[in-house]
Amino acid sequence: MPSPAGGLPGDPRGGAGMDGSDGSARIERRGDGRSGDSAMDVLTRLPAVVALERLPVPALAMARDGIILFANAAFAEMVGYEQEALAGSALPGIFDTVPAALYALSRVGALANLVVELRHCEGWRVRARMSRSALMRRDDPLVLVTFENLTERLWVDEHQCG
Repeated sequence: MPSPAGGLPGDPRGGAGMDGSDGSARIERRGDGRSGDSAMDVLTRLPAVVALERLPVPALAMARDGIILFANAAFAEMVGYEQEALAGSALPGIFDTVPAALYALSRVGALANLVVELRHCEGWRVRARMSRSALMRRDDPLVLVTFENLTERLWVDEHQCG
C-alpha cells in the first residue's frame, strides 16, 4: 500500500523530484509580466510547469514508460500524496488496477472520458474520468491528462438506488 509521506512501493527514487533530487526543489514562481506586457506576451513566456500547477483541475504529466513527471496540487490532493512523492514514481502505483495503468500509457486515447480507478494514499478507490492526452502527436515523449473526480457523485448515485 502506498505511503503518503514517501514514495510509492517499488519506487527506487523514493519520491524524488523531477530532477532526481530529494524533492525539495520547488517550481519557480515568476511575476505575471512586466509593466506594459500584453496577456499574449505573458502567456508566451509562462513555463509549462507553472501553467500546469495553476490549473484548478487534477493534471498529470507522465513519460511513455509510466514514470510520473509532474502532478499538480489538485491531482496530489485527489489521491492524498505530496506532490514530491508522486514525481518520479511509477504510474501503476497510483492506478488501482495495473492493467488499466499499462493500457493508459499505451492507449490513452482509448481511455479518454472513461472512468478509471486510482488508489488514494489511505487505500480507498478514487474514481475519476480521465481526459484524452493534451499532447496528440505520436512522437511526443509524454502524456498530459486531466481528471474529473467522480468518487462522491458515483458513491451517492450507487447508494440512492439501493
